[in-house]
Amino acid sequence: MLTALAVALAVAASAAACWLITRDRLTEQLDATLKSVSVNDAYVRALSAECNGTAQGVSFPPAGPYTVQLVSVDGRVCTSPERSQIPATRADVEVAQGRARDAMHTARAANGAQMRVSTEASRGSATDAFGNQVAVSVATPMDQVSQPLNQLALVLLIVSGVGVLGAATTGLWVARAGLKPVNRLTAAVEHVARTEDLAVRIPTDGEDEIARLSRSFNSMTAALAASRDLQQQLIADAGHELRTPLTSLRTNIDLLERSERTGRAIPADDKLALLDSVKAQMGELAALIGDLQELSRTPDHGAGGHGAPPVVALHDVAATALERARLRGPSLTLDAALDPWYVRAEPAALERAVVNLLDNAVKFSPAGGTVEVRLKSGLLTVRDHGPGIPADELPHVFERFWRSPSARSLPGSGLGLSIVARTAQQAGGAVRLLAAEGGGTLVELTLPGAATPPPDHAPEPGPEGGVSGG
Repeated sequence: MLTALAVALAVAASAAACWLITRDRLTEQLDATLKSVSVNDAYVRALSAECNGTAQGVSFPPAGPYTVQLVSVDGRVCTSPERSQIPATRADVEVAQGRARDAMHTARAANGAQMRVSTEASRGSATDAFGNQVAVSVATPMDQVSQPLNQLALVLLIVSGVGVLGAATTGLWVARAGLKPVNRLTAAVEHVARTEDLAVRIPTDGEDEIARLSRSFNSMTAALAASRDLQQQLIADAGHELRTPLTSLRTNIDLLERSERTGRAIPADDKLALLDSVKAQMGELAALIGDLQELSRTPDHGAGGHGAPPVVALHDVAATALERARLRGPSLTLDAALDPWYVRAEPAALERAVVNLLDNAVKFSPAGGTVEVRLKSGLLTVRDHGPGIPADELPHVFERFWRSPSARSLPGSGLGLSIVARTAQQAGGAVRLLAAEGGGTLVELTLPGAATPPPDHAPEPGPEGGVSGG
């Protein structure tokens, strides 16, 4: 409708301009023709005598459909025989009085016809009944202007109507064709909102805004579907992992309860072992729940979770994690060399990731072994001398709840390295595990940063004794 309206306005303006210009040109041509008409002086004298009452007959009539009439100084007119009289105007009288050289105007004759009138002063001796000089008017019907204009107006009206109708039809077709992708996108969004079916995809063609929006929608639904699958898998895996310690807890508690109910005392050593087992299983559950909370936590970058993460001194975080690792492996030697390195990351998550790496190294290192920790140019390496990880198991080490068959008897939830990988990804870095030369495992954690903190970020104490910049 807007396209048709715009075209209608443009066509109407063009048609009006065309009609006005044509009218002016035709009128100019008619005026030039009237000015070129020469009335014989003898005819003027004869017409003057006829009007004065001295009938002498009229001779030498002008050619063409012209009306000749004489205008006196008092406004009376004398018209050619058999022609309709045309009233004199002020301009005609002024020419007769000698106050104007000529006049050109449009007037309506006595018979109602529109006439174009050209008036000039008489060049002969024609006078009115009182001997006053007269002006000579030559007039011709305006039909030769009005008829072509009427035909032109009809043609312009037809052409304009066809143009507006064609523009409206074309605009409707273009609008519908242009809105088809929007309709598809709307239908897809409504389908997802109604059914929660994230498998729907929108066909995309071209590089326009709608195609880009469709691709963004497809990417969004794919990411949501993947997130939902991961969430369902996490719930299933968590349920599976929780089942084992809960079952063991229930069994131990049932034994203790049955002993109290039946009065059959459990030997002190066995009871102490049961309590130790319950305590260990409770600790295992607490660790598993803590790891799940860490995986589900969203980064908190300032108010509302937006903005850049704070600047953290990675070397101080690693030093704090080393102190905790020494307490868990007092028989081990922790050989550390930490160069200053500042990164942007969540302080608590980063410290948890480094602690997890060192805990794994301590867990798998033999008694009296050595764990080597190095930090240089943003690369943190942790190398142990334990049994190592088989090559076929390396691709699975960062999967949630995955544990090597040889390590399933050891404490742990199988989420530690998943947390490390998630933290590295959020900080823009990466982590990988390699088989170390001579046995053992080498972990490489790479984080982007700098050897000096930004000028506007003064270091301040971080969580668990780490250092960060706010």
